[in-house]
Amino acid sequence: MASDVQRANARLGMRLFAVYLLLYLGFVFISAFAASFMERPVFAGLNLAIVYGFALIIGALVLALIYGAMCKSEPAPSEQASESSSEVDA
Repeated sequence: MASDVQRANARLGMRLFAVYLLLYLGFVFISAFAASFMERPVFAGLNLAIVYGFALIIGALVLALIYGAMCKSEPAPSEQASESSSEVDA
């Protein structure tokens, strides 16, 4: 059975995945339906396809760092034991 922490982490992961999916779908749809748009130079002589592709890679790394920073951790087994024993004592 999943704990509250695991469920919260899963929700966070799914939200970040949805953000990345929207960015990736933008890339795919532009490539599929407006390929000539991807040929336009946008930065330092590089076309949109190259810039967008690198942005997707960097975006995935940034989202992974966000997930790692925001992800909650399970309490250690020793902490859980001490919490449950203190509840019994009270």
